[in-house]
Amino acid sequence: MRSFFYSFFVPALFVWLWSTGFIGAKYGLPYAEPFTLLLIRMLLTLGLLVVLAGLLKARWPGWRAAGHLTVTGLLVHGCYLGGVYYAIQDGMPSGIVSLVVGLQPLVTAGVAVFVLKEAISWRQWLGLGLGLVGVTLVLLEKFGGAGNPGAAFPLWTLIWALLALAGISLGTVYQKRHGTGADLVAGTIIQYGAAALFFAAGALVLETREVVWSLQLQLSMAWLVLGVSIGAILLLMWLIRRGAASQVASLFYLVPPVTALEAFWLFDERLGVLAIAGGIVSITGVALVVSQKRPG
Repeated sequence: MRSFFYSFFVPALFVWLWSTGFIGAKYGLPYAEPFTLLLIRMLLTLGLLVVLAGLLKARWPGWRAAGHLTVTGLLVHGCYLGGVYYAIQDGMPSGIVSLVVGLQPLVTAGVAVFVLKEAISWRQWLGLGLGLVGVTLVLLEKFGGAGNPGAAFPLWTLIWALLALAGISLGTVYQKRHGTGADLVAGTIIQYGAAALFFAAGALVLETREVVWSLQLQLSMAWLVLGVSIGAILLLMWLIRRGAASQVASLFYLVPPVTALEAFWLFDERLGVLAIAGGIVSITGVALVVSQKRPG
């Protein structure tokens, strides 16, 4: 039972929570600019986490560890979320954004080989390759067909999406190397604090900071704070502690097909044969990576 909980339930819960971040962003961005929306999200999350830290008597790290956590926060939250939100704001469909950042396992695995000296077996490389093929099939589905709303978007949105991809990939490896010894809640507070300063600077320089507090924005903000910023991120940090960075990163291959299913249910975005096939191939690739037996 414990093995089922650790190997299936927790990763599945993380994938679902993480995928809803793209949906929540799409719901909230019509009412606030990206950095402004993210700053509000970070401040609300920090308020809840500070209370939680007091209740749990969280252990605060030293200055050196806090510095590493700050770097992780700027990468995993600042660059990743900022890139995702600006890509969606500027016209890239949320499903396409999830596909681009879904390439993270390949980037993370490559960085982990050179930086963390992690051993990647042929079976894991095969799994990562299948994941890339699966994401490519879904991407072809999005771009195929006349009149497909995902087929045209400004080129610069791809730059934002690639920034998000680089941030989450480098941040995952950096967290694995430098940030795994800190108290989970205290470490997350430091990471969010760094990201909040980043978003505050961005909102001050690039945005008008106007917010329309519609019911839709309030509901999306509540979910983004509780479900994603607290639930998904704490699970991500916990999973990174337990597994190799490349294995944890492979879970992100599941996010695009899950996001596509949510978009179908919420926005009536249809799934074609290629998208369904791509999802199956991606899941197969993830299974090859995460089921790799560690040497005994």
